[in-house]
Amino acid sequence: MFFHFTPPHMRLVAPVIDTAYALVAVFFLLSGYVLAYNYVDRPTPLVKREFWRARFARLYPVYLLSLAISLPMLQAEWHAHSHSDFFTGLVLTPLLLQGWVPTLATFWNTVAWTLSVEVLLYAAFPWLIRLPWPKSPARLIALLVAIWAVGLVPHSLYILLNPDHLSAPANRYTYGYWLRALKFSTIIYAATFLTGIGLGKLQTILVLPPRQRTLVAAASLLALAAFYSQASPFAPYVLMHGGLMTPLFAALILGLSGPNTIASLFSWRPLMLLGEASYCLFLLHFNFINMVRLYHVTDRLHLAAFDPWITYAATILLAFAALYLVEVPARKAILRRGKARSA
Repeated sequence: MFFHFTPPHMRLVAPVIDTAYALVAVFFLLSGYVLAYNYVDRPTPLVKREFWRARFARLYPVYLLSLAISLPMLQAEWHAHSHSDFFTGLVLTPLLLQGWVPTLATFWNTVAWTLSVEVLLYAAFPWLIRLPWPKSPARLIALLVAIWAVGLVPHSLYILLNPDHLSAPANRYTYGYWLRALKFSTIIYAATFLTGIGLGKLQTILVLPPRQRTLVAAASLLALAAFYSQASPFAPYVLMHGGLMTPLFAALILGLSGPNTIASLFSWRPLMLLGEASYCLFLLHFNFINMVRLYHVTDRLHLAAFDPWITYAATILLAFAALYLVEVPARKAILRRGKARSA
């Protein structure tokens, strides 16, 4: 939220906010890790239909809500695209297929292109989890490093070949067809997702006592802090977006995946509640805040003096409302109906 709508007086954490696009790769890394962590050691085989139903129940209700709330934004899309592209986006976006067309990836709900990627990765997960992953921690770590390096090949080639003929290094505001394809295409994030699955496998075979996990987490945090404070302004945008920081975040995830001092800080109840609503917040924040500004809501309510913080607060409240009134009830209903049909 702060990346898209940066508040004033945030100089101390500006390097993190300004490069928050790098967390897109972390999102897919975590997605693969959490799925593998939950499914790798189950005594019963993964049932594909049940798995896909659970993923649909988790993702689609709030996604549909985000599109409904964002209907006014279609007027801007109408003026921004040709008529054929507009109607193509209108069809593809509810089907979560917009990521396959670079020029339409951000249609209707800018941030929702990530779900287009998730659909492909979730579809493949039942087969990916059954791949013959190495049993040795050292070999598995070596494989994960190799997968990460392969995942950066398209981004490195983009920098070397410059297919968009850019006159300056790309940044978050650069527009180019091939850059959009690199940023939003679904298959591009397969390596990061695979790394997450492998990391989940590593978590099950790597024995780390609490003290060692604390050291891993602390070292990862220090390395990330050093990178963001000293090196992030010089790191190529394209590589950052493609997962350059994946090894450090992977180490941090491992360090926090067991009982230790640092992990306990993340179990603070307000943080956990915010984490539960994070998916709703992610999907709803962009268009909601844009509409608040477009329609001058804070001015009309005579609350402009408290902006942007009152808008952030309203966005978080909306996310919690969506969580408890839409996401949780809809997910339970879908899963309950699925069990009834299977019975």
